[in-house]
Amino acid sequence: MKNTFIPLIFRLKYINRWGLKFNTQNENVMQHTAECAFIAHFLAIIGNRYFGKAYNVDKLAVCAMYHDATEVYTGDLPTPIKYFNDDMEKIYKQIEHAASVKILEHLPSDLQADYAAYLDSTDLTDDERHILKISDLLCAYIKCIHEINTGNIEFRLAHEEIRRRIDGIQSQELKYFLDNCLAAFSQPLDDLRAAP
Repeated sequence: MKNTFIPLIFRLKYINRWGLKFNTQNENVMQHTAECAFIAHFLAIIGNRYFGKAYNVDKLAVCAMYHDATEVYTGDLPTPIKYFNDDMEKIYKQIEHAASVKILEHLPSDLQADYAAYLDSTDLTDDERHILKISDLLCAYIKCIHEINTGNIEFRLAHEEIRRRIDGIQSQELKYFLDNCLAAFSQPLDDLRAAP
């Protein structure tokens, strides 16, 4: 059997996010998952270093890399559709599971178990899954910030809704990120380079 898993995963770069909104800069799923992995990795290190947590940092980052891999089959379904109601959310979870199984079929059978846990994050603890969800939410929030900073009011409501969700989350790692990192996402490159 030919291993078509990685070529399939590389197709994530052709799937644009935020399909219902005008974007000043398109964002694809591969870009998003890389950004999510960077943030999850960072938050996990912060948790371990400053808050006495015992996150498996590397596993969490890899799960973040694959957390939207099923979209090579489903495409990026906008959040308002995915979570329109409980029935829709349940059906979409079933679709995601079926897509995950289909993706694994692109691997030789002796490699499928190695990737299955990354595709559905089953090897993560509840706290690690929470960090992954926070990371995903932060990526969406940062996208909104970038769009609003360019004058794109299309993202105003999403920005407000995501901020409300963020404000309702109890997490030391999230608070650290908001207090110490978030403002820099609005800085121009020259200011970022001069920061230290």
